[in-house]
Amino acid sequence: MFGAIIVRNLSSSSASITRIHRLKYLMHYPTTVVLPDGSSIVVRYPEPRKIITLPLDISTLSEADAKKRLERRKPKTKVVIQEEEKDTFSSKKYINLMKKNKKGK
Repeated sequence: MFGAIIVRNLSSSSASITRIHRLKYLMHYPTTVVLPDGSSIVVRYPEPRKIITLPLDISTLSEADAKKRLERRKPKTKVVIQEEEKDTFSSKKYINLMKKNKKGK
């Protein structure tokens, strides 16, 4: 009988379905890539990272949305805490209203 011939049809799309067929530099970490439209995909990345966010092209946004995004990039102004004025309260002014405790009762 005829011998069985094993044929592997390798293409660029088969790498996403099967394992990576290489012996060196195998270690890749699963990383989530967030695309500018908000969708996300999981890819292999040589460094251990949890998430990678791709930048958004501001020229494709409307003027209002672009202005909002640019405002978020600017550094926020720090709130200056003012010193409070010294308190002018005097407890001696109200000493006549206090009652004295009697030790006998």
